[in-house]
Amino acid sequence: MLLPAIALADPTGSYKVAGTSEDGSKYQGTVKVLRNGETYIVDWMIGKNESIGTGLGAKFSGDRFEMGPASDEDTAISVGYVSKENFGIAMYFEQPDGSWQGVWTLWRLGKGCERNLDSRVNRAYQASALNEVNSR
Repeated sequence: MLLPAIALADPTGSYKVAGTSEDGSKYQGTVKVLRNGETYIVDWMIGKNESIGTGLGAKFSGDRFEMGPASDEDTAISVGYVSKENFGIAMYFEQPDGSWQGVWTLWRLGKGCERNLDSRVNRAYQASALNEVNSR
């Protein structure tokens, strides 16, 4: 078991993820989180299936949870996304060890849960990936 470390905040990065679908099946894949002005762009690749969404960040400020423009201090991110011909929402929170965990739902399918398998894999991709997403 890992001991808690200082939280790193800032959800941006590229992650390997593992999760459990609404039917109990397990999955693995990747997710990229980019800051785009005051919001986030989130792009999952699970097998051959891509989901893409936009998100809002939040953080603790004293004893309050504060929502506002995307920031490197965010410790939570809420995402609306589309996947093939479906749509859903996801909510992720940074854990004490710096990892991120969350839950998601797809319309008419139920909910699942997800966690990142490792910390940010690579932040250098951000500029080129953001340009790629914006050119779609």
